Amino acid sequence: MPPLLEIKGLKTHFATDDGMLQAVDGVDLTLNKGETLCVVGESGCGKTVTAMSILKLIAMPPGRIVQGEILFEGRDLVPLTSSQLDDIRAKEIGFIFQEPMTSLNPVLTVGEQVAESLRRHEGLSNKDALDRTVEMFKLVQIPNAAGRLHDYPHQFSGGMRQRVMIAMALACKPKLVIADEPTTALDVTIQAQILDLLQDMKERFGMAVMLITHAMGVVAETAQRVVVMYAGKVVEEADVDSLFASPGHPYTQGLIRSIPRIDLASEHKTRLEAIGGTVPILINPAPGCRFAPRCRHAMQICSEQEPVLREIAPGHRMACHLGAAP
Repeated sequence: MPPLLEIKGLKTHFATDDGMLQAVDGVDLTLNKGETLCVVGESGCGKTVTAMSILKLIAMPPGRIVQGEILFEGRDLVPLTSSQLDDIRAKEIGFIFQEPMTSLNPVLTVGEQVAESLRRHEGLSNKDALDRTVEMFKLVQIPNAAGRLHDYPHQFSGGMRQRVMIAMALACKPKLVIADEPTTALDVTIQAQILDLLQDMKERFGMAVMLITHAMGVVAETAQRVVVMYAGKVVEEADVDSLFASPGHPYTQGLIRSIPRIDLASEHKTRLEAIGGTVPILINPAPGCRFAPRCRHAMQICSEQEPVLREIAPGHRMACHLGAAP
């Protein structure tokens, strides 16, 4: 079967006073129907810009998709106008934003914000839309769903606001939901509840999920396939078992080594490893591999020639001059 979503050579740049910022620079990825794909990497690697480019949610200007295709069910979304994308946003592709307090409208009730998309895309009356909203609130486990329909976002906790965001994203039963670090602002206990809720909704509605995260622990728990991004590029892609069993790229290895290992704590204590340095500013980036200045395995070729993303095992791709896993 053809993929549900296919991104080919996506480049999204931002005009700044210092020059053109290459936030996303040639990203390729695919997402199949009913699959959970995790896009992982540090802050500043281009994960959110990639996700928001799909529905053109970036500010234009200063942002601009300068090259590439974004094929959703075979249809290229890049040439579409904002009004044409409005028929796809929420209806076909739902989006769960990173910070629910700034994403929800503070002057509208939470019920109205969910019902709005149902009236727009499903053609429901106001009463039917509110009734469906109550059903969605119950599905996402908001206590006293009917009673909280007319509350405002500030009357909800962070975890409850995120549940409202999930209800809004899933109200029209989209084929794809993009979740942009949906647990970042929440405490650990609530994070687990939100991730479990997303998994339950995925199975209930049969949708695909693109989960943007910087936490490798979240990847291990939720993903079927993983795309690792660094400095606007994909550096490794594999199914979740292969990635954790034999990570090929030094950056991926560093991310995995930074995960606390409770199973090893009783045997011997080891200091968590950190990846030295920071993600480069992507204005006129230096030639070669963008991870080379931080890589313990860097060679001369790494600073001269950009590595090509190639298959190193069935379904496992990597962009590194080292070739096989070091």
